[in-house]
Amino acid sequence: MRTKTPLDDRLIELADPIADQLGFEIVRVRVMGGKRMRAQIMAERPDGTMSVEDCANLSRTLSETLETEDPIAGEYDLEVSSPGIDRPLTALAHFDRWSGYSAKLELDRLVEGRKRFSGVLTGIEDENVLMELKGEDETALIPFSWIADAKLVLTDALMKADLQARENAPAEQGSSSTP
Repeated sequence: MRTKTPLDDRLIELADPIADQLGFEIVRVRVMGGKRMRAQIMAERPDGTMSVEDCANLSRTLSETLETEDPIAGEYDLEVSSPGIDRPLTALAHFDRWSGYSAKLELDRLVEGRKRFSGVLTGIEDENVLMELKGEDETALIPFSWIADAKLVLTDALMKADLQARENAPAEQGSSSTP
């Protein structure tokens, strides 16, 4: 879920070691076309924060490697950002960290006649995501490997948690999104 294409895979292969060295986790990589290609890299610290200075530092360091390796043909823009408040969920640990918050999932297969599910995350169990689905009495157990796309839903509770995280973050961090 962190990547979708072979080019995304190549970028994350280059970016992961650099991010790890700087103390960041790459959340997602997407290379998007248009008039000018754009390489979007979302990252965060282990505590879920990511300041503007962190983005600039990671961008500068990644740029050096990308200039040398040249994984994208032609000109492109490198965009390094935090995942944001209604962030993508791309690792099993994210579903546990964001337990209690609303999310939307899209599966890579049909389950009970549908691929899209909305509800409240309730943690993880082994390699499965637990979720209280709208209109269901029992907690759903969704294999993480079946999830093609997932993201948090912007709610009042999520905005309140984000605001509290920003207020509690050290001044030099200038954080974003964490419960």
